[in-house]
Amino acid sequence: MSVRVERDKETGVAVVTLDRAEKHNAITPEMARELSDVWRGFRYEDEVRAIVVTGAGGRAFCTGIDRSAEVPQPSSPYTIDDPLLTIGPKANDLWKPVVAAVEGMACGGAFYLLGESEFLIAGEDATFFDPHTTYGMVSAFETVHMAQRMPYGEIARMALLGSAERISARRAHETGLVSEVTEPGGALAAALRAAAVVAGHPTEAVQGTVRALWSVREAARAQALAHAPHLVALGNLPPERQAELFARRPAGFRLR
Repeated sequence: MSVRVERDKETGVAVVTLDRAEKHNAITPEMARELSDVWRGFRYEDEVRAIVVTGAGGRAFCTGIDRSAEVPQPSSPYTIDDPLLTIGPKANDLWKPVVAAVEGMACGGAFYLLGESEFLIAGEDATFFDPHTTYGMVSAFETVHMAQRMPYGEIARMALLGSAERISARRAHETGLVSEVTEPGGALAAALRAAAVVAGHPTEAVQGTVRALWSVREAARAQALAHAPHLVALGNLPPERQAELFARRPAGFRLR
């Protein structure tokens, strides 16, 4: 299992850990299914009232899809199979609050998870970036998720500059992506403290508040995501060309 779940009955908080530290917690199709099962299972666990999601190892929260994984695609240009579409709690009809604790890198497909969390807490060494355009891929799903959290200019800059630039935890806090910055390694503890407070409130009121907040942006988000598969199909380079670009990826980046 590449997804580890721990439950604290006293606080009512569960911790979901992406547990592939040696691969920067990159997500395989099997891992994506595990995440979906975990979120759906929480709907039936009344003793779990708030959840923290994090990554193992400290070097990365998640670096998106594992590029070594095989993800077969249908031949139709109108259809795309994306195993990351259902890795988030909201995609699995879970309305219990989720706090993300981010250490190290969070990039690309990590935004599917971060975009469906209520708020983010990051260690000072955390960095956020989106390498899609660098490797000839359209950033569609990722930018839609992040556009709900970041000012337009910030998400546009991050997506268009690709791997040439990374956003620091401090800059992410300034733009509203991150709600709290801790000392390096302190994100999980801070997220657990916040989640324990939330879990101590009446659960009906908490879940209703989560649902109300999501209703504000749900229509626009759903409409934008409906366009994403077609934009990806039209704009992505062939896989072999993507692999060439990835093999000679630039080593340097600017940090804001």
